[in-house]
Amino acid sequence: MSLQVEKLEKNMAKLTIEVSAEELEKALQTAYNKQKSKISIPGFRKGKVPRQMIEKMYGAEIFYDDAANALIPKAYSDAYDECELEIASQPKIDIVQIEKGKPFIFTAEVAVKPEVTLGEYKGLKVDKVSNRVTQKEIEAKLQEEAEKNARTITVEDRPVQDGDEVILDFEGFVDGEAFEGGKGENYPLTIGSGSFIPGFEEQLVGVNSGEEKEVKVTFPEDYHAEDLKGKEAVFKCMIHEIKAKELPEIDDEFAAEVSEFDTLDEYKADIKAKIKEQKESEGKTKQENQAVEQAVANATMEIPDAMIDTQARQMLDDFARRMQQQGLTMEQYCQFTGQTTDKMLEDLKPQAVNRIQTRLVLEAVAKAENIEISDEKLDEEIQKMAEMYKMEADKLKEYMGEDEKKQMKEDMAVQEAVTFLVENAVTE
Repeated sequence: MSLQVEKLEKNMAKLTIEVSAEELEKALQTAYNKQKSKISIPGFRKGKVPRQMIEKMYGAEIFYDDAANALIPKAYSDAYDECELEIASQPKIDIVQIEKGKPFIFTAEVAVKPEVTLGEYKGLKVDKVSNRVTQKEIEAKLQEEAEKNARTITVEDRPVQDGDEVILDFEGFVDGEAFEGGKGENYPLTIGSGSFIPGFEEQLVGVNSGEEKEVKVTFPEDYHAEDLKGKEAVFKCMIHEIKAKELPEIDDEFAAEVSEFDTLDEYKADIKAKIKEQKESEGKTKQENQAVEQAVANATMEIPDAMIDTQARQMLDDFARRMQQQGLTMEQYCQFTGQTTDKMLEDLKPQAVNRIQTRLVLEAVAKAENIEISDEKLDEEIQKMAEMYKMEADKLKEYMGEDEKKQMKEDMAVQEAVTFLVENAVTE
């Protein structure tokens, strides 16, 4: 194989790859051996037709596609390793020459990782992290836990209140006529949930169990049923049952039931510590995002379209895999949502650009600041992964190839670059 590299505009490159005539001949013979059992010519048994006869009848190009498809992957892979370019996209392949007795020549047009010119990346402004926890926040968390442990009781001594669940029958009428989908029996409805048409639930407040109530509403102009948009309706309702949540007393007994602590004070202290930890984590993430966004905005680079297309395709493939894990194919997803893969790819491009810019800038920061990951740090990370997967670190390391270890080091360096940006930022 021989290779020529031509740099193009906008961080693109063209690889011209030449495979010897001998290699092409082997690929043509392999293609013939693969197809001969499917070709029939009068006077010859199936699978026994000489290659020359087939080529004479159907043309020499009959085996070209199979031969090219067999040669291109390895030849491109060898060229990829040899060219020393940082290729950042899938190749666009064009066949230049394929002819018996001559070298096989094709081109691969690829995006090359662009150079980044860093702007200001030290002294960036980020928000201060506040981990102050108020008594109100602790009480809200206690109330939330009490809501989770509430029991539902049937109320008979008072009318409906906001927050109650009612069991009701209803039937809707427009201009005195019942309409389709407007009827329900023994329907559970939580007052204040916003589940029904605006204004419906509020009118049930004050109604007693066993009472009837006419509810008058107007369907929204954007209502999904075309024939009901903007129409006034009357719903005849019957309240069968009123249910309310009964919250537990928030005391030592409650704390012992819902936590590992014996007293309410101990439980409150734990809640405070956890809220503080959450605020610190969220604050750190916010600072990282702020610093990275500014560093990216201050940098300049020219990202080739092919690189963006490849990143968007990878993101769509990741999404498809997640859908598959939920038992849904992309075809089914597109049917349900009315989307198309082309539209999804187009919509993903801004996010793909942001992802590429972020990675390139952080790599440039790591390079500028000589951030390198030692073998010892890599081993520590592998140890953490092994503990997570409940494996021995040495075994996990054995399974990993050199490329995977290199990628891990690059990812770790990028994360350290994020830390560097925040450590060298100014809080305000």
